[in-house]
Amino acid sequence: MLARVWSASIVGIDAVKVGVEIDVSGGLPKMILVGLPDTAVQESRERVKAALKNAGFAFPRQQILINLTPADLRKEGPIFDLPMSVGILAASEQVNPQLLGDFLFLGEVSLDGGLRPVSGVLPIAATAKKLGITGLVVPLDNAQEAAVVEGLAVYGFKHLTEVADFLDAPENYPPVQFDAQQEFNCPDHRMTDLQDVKGQNHARRALEIAAAGGHNLIFVGPPGSGKTMLARRLPSILPPLNFDEALEVSQIHSVAGFLRDRGTLIKERPFRSPHHSASGPSLVGGGSIPRPGEISLAHRGVLFLDELTEFKRNVLEFLRQPLEDGFVTISRTRQSVLFPAQFTLVASTNPCPCGYYGDRIQACTCSPRQREQYWAKLSGPLMDRIDLQVAVNRLKPEEMTQQTAGEPSAPIRQRVQNARKQASDRFQDRPKVKCNAEMSSRDLRQFCALDPAGQNLLESAIRRLGLSARAMDRILKVSRTIADLAQSETIQAPHVAEAIQYRTIDRMS
Repeated sequence: MLARVWSASIVGIDAVKVGVEIDVSGGLPKMILVGLPDTAVQESRERVKAALKNAGFAFPRQQILINLTPADLRKEGPIFDLPMSVGILAASEQVNPQLLGDFLFLGEVSLDGGLRPVSGVLPIAATAKKLGITGLVVPLDNAQEAAVVEGLAVYGFKHLTEVADFLDAPENYPPVQFDAQQEFNCPDHRMTDLQDVKGQNHARRALEIAAAGGHNLIFVGPPGSGKTMLARRLPSILPPLNFDEALEVSQIHSVAGFLRDRGTLIKERPFRSPHHSASGPSLVGGGSIPRPGEISLAHRGVLFLDELTEFKRNVLEFLRQPLEDGFVTISRTRQSVLFPAQFTLVASTNPCPCGYYGDRIQACTCSPRQREQYWAKLSGPLMDRIDLQVAVNRLKPEEMTQQTAGEPSAPIRQRVQNARKQASDRFQDRPKVKCNAEMSSRDLRQFCALDPAGQNLLESAIRRLGLSARAMDRILKVSRTIADLAQSETIQAPHVAEAIQYRTIDRMS
């Protein structure tokens, strides 16, 4: 007997429909698995055999051939345990095969026949809807995650026996009910707030500009000046994700297996903070079967690199192309996948090896040569891609002891949203441009025209600081954001002057 069950496999952050064909025929009892399965899929043979026996089903004492199609696509993970089990039951006439062509089956089976959750269910559900699939049969713990995709019937079960009963009498099992829009609209409690930060008005202003325009930002200052505390509060002033963005971010985290609460969308913008010992592939993604890295997990959110100069220079160079293009392409022998990577880079670093160069309280013990070698870890092209370079000084004693709180995040977030609304109205004919930081050279010519006073000011800064053309573009983008925060349609000389102030490292050079 021959049976075909449909499943799916993850490629990048998308899914590909996979057919699981089972042929039960005469011959010595054995199970043969073909179709480029990896080790986890090969091991499915023993799991499925034990699960079917322990669940009370008769395991065919014949030759079983399982073919995974398309044959040239590598299959990985335990996601095919359930479709293999269902296919064997259908081929041996132990369940009704009528519904097999309408549903996707995915899930891992344990040796007692129980169903265990798997990663990547959300992008598979989204692909199933595009392909016109009627519904999904998944482990119960994955049911709400799949039901986030509207217009798809999702059935969740705990055991193989329940799946068999469903195939024989589907009318007895209602699909999982889940209102994704209502779940998305439930507010999350924000754990951090900018009112916790005392003083540092210049750095707070830079955070506001970064949030309003999507600009990359670096804080330079001595230890204990509050660089990390400031950076971790950036998500609290960013505009909330809309539903489509939340679905996109949740799919990436689902593929990576980092969707913490299955069945709930990620409603807050991601904040990723990899350690400075991280490798290049861990940042951009990789592996024999490519998986998203930290920059993709930070998509639509913030990537925070603390102690930037402690990262290896060759690792930081991996960031140059994603910062410019908003995506990263991982190429392997058999396939090439594209991961989205539109994130705001926030970094922090000390001004020198000892950390106290320019400090008003403690003297620096580093030589000029040591400081030069310290900053040589950061390449010029990488620093050109950072729009805001901000010096953060240590607080004065009277500022540290004062009890007055700073401005909370809520009103700042409202100003940021107003500025972004003004920018989105300006870019309504350019759907790919979401914020000022994403403007192209053509957009700069159209939307960032300067008056004579602003142009003279910018030319003077270029000559004195030796700025590159890319750094000049960054100043124009920041000037446009400052004008948006001031609700100004035109960029004026004070806006350009403030933008030039945020080139601390260029002035130090």
